[in-house]
Amino acid sequence: MTQRRTLLKAAPGGLLLSSPLALPLVALAQTPTASALPSDIGAALAGAQAAGTARLRFFGFAVYDATLWVTPGFRAGTYAQHAHALDLAYLRALGGRDIAQRSLTEMQRLGPIAPEQAQRWLAAMSAAFPDVKAGDRLIGLHTPGVGARFWFNGQPRSAVPDPEFSRRFFGIWLADTTSEPALRGQLLAGAAA
Repeated sequence: MTQRRTLLKAAPGGLLLSSPLALPLVALAQTPTASALPSDIGAALAGAQAAGTARLRFFGFAVYDATLWVTPGFRAGTYAQHAHALDLAYLRALGGRDIAQRSLTEMQRLGPIAPEQAQRWLAAMSAAFPDVKAGDRLIGLHTPGVGARFWFNGQPRSAVPDPEFSRRFFGIWLADTTSEPALRGQLLAGAAA
């Protein structure tokens, strides 16, 4: 168990290996059962329905169950133009700072980020994402043209009033360039293309 702790670090799209003998990132998505619309986002997403759910696994370790909540008219190809929420129900303990760092790395898949901007976004995510343990829920809400808001176990955490941050953050899971295309497919299973 001690060795496992030294080799694995947290990541929203999977686990990041910190060993110099880094192994290829392998994540398997499995479909968990969708939960009910969280009350903390119900008011912000009137009429929302679950588009899809997925379980992220990394080398056999269950990391989190994800549910994408969308409003009527949501289209996968233009996800940033529609209000939506991503609900992550964690199945293991992960460090908040590690989640923030990996999120920034994944956000760069949509294109380069200026170093000053990257530092601002990393600071914002570090404030939004606490350390998590099995059973914790982190919910992010995307509001087009406004930015993102986050809740942890039903309690508001912070907002990032930056539409580009929000587009890139939710693009970790929803953009064509995601590092987890199988997970993306399951999350968008019930959404129009």
